[in-house]
Amino acid sequence: MQSFTQYTPTEIVFGRGAQKEAGKLTKKWGGSRVLLVYGGGSAVRSGLLQEIKEELDREGIACEELGGVQPNPRLALAREGVEKAIAFQADLILAVGGGSVIDTAKAVAAGAYVPGTDIWDIWMGKAPLTGALPVGAVLTISAAGSETSDSAVLTNKETGKKAGVNSDLIRPRFALMNPELTYSLPKYQLCCGITDILMHTLERYFTPVAGNELTDEIAEGLMRTVIRNGRKAFADQTDYEAMSELMWCGSLSHNGLTGLGRPKDFACHKLGHEIGGHFDEAHGATLSAVWGSWARYVYQLDVPRFARYGRKVWGIEEEEDGKAAVMAIEATEAFFREIQMPVSIGELSMGVQPEEVLRELADSATKGDTVKLGCFKKLGAREMYEIYQAANH
Repeated sequence: MQSFTQYTPTEIVFGRGAQKEAGKLTKKWGGSRVLLVYGGGSAVRSGLLQEIKEELDREGIACEELGGVQPNPRLALAREGVEKAIAFQADLILAVGGGSVIDTAKAVAAGAYVPGTDIWDIWMGKAPLTGALPVGAVLTISAAGSETSDSAVLTNKETGKKAGVNSDLIRPRFALMNPELTYSLPKYQLCCGITDILMHTLERYFTPVAGNELTDEIAEGLMRTVIRNGRKAFADQTDYEAMSELMWCGSLSHNGLTGLGRPKDFACHKLGHEIGGHFDEAHGATLSAVWGSWARYVYQLDVPRFARYGRKVWGIEEEEDGKAAVMAIEATEAFFREIQMPVSIGELSMGVQPEEVLRELADSATKGDTVKLGCFKKLGAREMYEIYQAANH
């Protein structure tokens, strides 16, 4: 086992009715004036937001609201949230929703902690992230794992740039996770979530560092669980067992556990973020659209690793490593197709793109070819462009 540091302090209440603990947990973690952050209206229509407000009121906790969070969460709304939180003198930010809502809450928490600092400067690395108000989450979508992660992503619609921050300062203090709250998700959103969960571990699994036996076993077991229960959930979104397994997989896949002892690669996330930022495509779909092209571009650097992935996760029995590695890539893409996820750029709503657009995406991802992305294979602008090109059909 390689050296690592692990810090996962989020208190989790998991199971039916978990959201009923919102008031008690908010009070426990110091909240007396709360900014409630939520999305496009489903939390209102379902009655969940009202339920949360009643739980807060029961504990004597005042609240203000920030609604309207969209997928690929917008910088503009997060800035508005910072202003609201400061004006309301909020001492805790409570997210009711999925990854985009929780990421927005994290951004608001970071910005409200340092009034006068623009949060985009923090996200661009121009200003330090020195602290954040406490964040809590009531999860309604199994996908991003933001409810236990140290990361948050924002999209600047003015520039088309999608960027993230990683810091333990923004990890949620608590997460309330009731799988029943995910039953009404649109099928496409469910499948984007399944893809995102799988990708969070794939991006940790394929790195140049070996010698982490238990980490590998945890990662492989989680991926098998996602695939098995993803199929069940695709067939029946009210299957509590399947939806509960996916929800827990989502948290574990992005809290660091499946990558202990090795660095994260996340090149596919960088490829996907550029597509999401410029074309407003769903995050999970951008990942499935580029993963196969990335994998074919890099797999020969460590054929045995891809072969192990095929045997351990997909049950491939081929003894020759080269063939098993290729079969593993094909099996992954077949699963994405099975749950109606795209496996090429042409299958996204943006469609096939001209070469100049692909070059612009690659240049933006690498900051004008000044940084190398990933660690399984270091990727500059040329390499990123070649992967985009391979996926552009």
